[in-house]
Amino acid sequence: MIRFLYNLLFPFALLFFLPGYIVKMCRRGNYRNKFGQRLGFYDRETRARFAQQRHSWMHAVSVGEVMIALKVAAKMRQREPQLRIALTTTTTTGFALANRSAPEWIEVLYTPLDFWPIMRRAFAVIRPARIILVEAEIWPNLTAIAHHRKIPLALINARLSARSENRFRKFNLFVRPFFHRLDLICVQEPADVARWKSLGARADRIHAVGSIKFDPEDVAPRPELPRSVLQKLGLQNRRILFAGSTHPGEEAILGRIFLQLRSEFPDLLLLVAPRHVERTSEIAAQLGKIGLTTTRRSNPNSAAAIDCLLLDTTGELRDWYCVASVVFIGKSLTAHGGQNPVEAIVAERAVVFGPHMENFAALARTLVATGGAFQAENSARLTTTLADLLRDPAKCQHLVRRARAVLDQHRGATSRSAKLLSALGVCAG
Repeated sequence: MIRFLYNLLFPFALLFFLPGYIVKMCRRGNYRNKFGQRLGFYDRETRARFAQQRHSWMHAVSVGEVMIALKVAAKMRQREPQLRIALTTTTTTGFALANRSAPEWIEVLYTPLDFWPIMRRAFAVIRPARIILVEAEIWPNLTAIAHHRKIPLALINARLSARSENRFRKFNLFVRPFFHRLDLICVQEPADVARWKSLGARADRIHAVGSIKFDPEDVAPRPELPRSVLQKLGLQNRRILFAGSTHPGEEAILGRIFLQLRSEFPDLLLLVAPRHVERTSEIAAQLGKIGLTTTRRSNPNSAAAIDCLLLDTTGELRDWYCVASVVFIGKSLTAHGGQNPVEAIVAERAVVFGPHMENFAALARTLVATGGAFQAENSARLTTTLADLLRDPAKCQHLVRRARAVLDQHRGATSRSAKLLSALGVCAG
């Protein structure tokens, strides 16, 4: 009955959210490419490839989840040399990153909408040997069809914030059957086991393996690209204040902080990597109004007077962290949630974030408590903290050592997840 109502109301919900969805896709660009895949339609060549060999289906929403999926897939391939994977992703940025980074044995597709006839078409083409969901993507029709066809269903790097848990509890009657159908749940912390169990997941199928996103194993940033770009621009000897994955409002604050810091550090360069690159023009205009000269990574203008370099390309953030002197983690000052600080820490850079790190609350608390990061409650405190770190490289290295020790608690999470997934079902093919 619950699934019947879900499918009955789905078209109306789609019509309600469609205008905003279209605006977002147009803003991010390239939305027409393979649009039919979102409706479960695939070209002849794609259907032929799936007909030749069965695939494991991995679903990852956007860039962060795609990177997790690729890490796990590589580990699984070591265990299962004949493994082939269908990697579906929702956003155009996630799709672009997957297409650019995936090896030939991974077929990259757009995620089909979770409407019964659309999902049935997708299952008919992909014919998954098992389904692997990344972090929090448990869709009713996908889950029900997999369960009906006895296809093993796994959730890896399972994420369940306190806010999400409370929301699920309000709709426990609706969500409980879907959590109960999961054959494997790889959670990030031992404390998460009880929370998933209370929502309907079976205790014997929940495994605390650590966070794949926080796993420093086999994560090797490549500094060659950013260094070559800085060399061409004549910026290679500048100290760099890096603002990673910023959200609206944060760039202007960082710009004003930069102007204050420049009086003491005249060689300072501001490097901004917005969470959504389509905002680049807007950010350049905002920074221009407060007197900063900007240039873009995609179309750099060589000039010694550059104040700010805007990173308007995707999939390079991990590498660019390597050239930073100190890193500010975005979505933590003017917005709620925070972004992932792990890549900056793996690149051995000192990390500072604002008061809002709800999406990574446990990690942020541990980092601050152990001296692995600084948390600034406002822009004034952020300014003094950044100045202290720019002044004292030894303090930066102290933060890095403490932060790496925190990440080491999650070392091997990717391998442990891959091992459990390999045991879940036979290799496709």
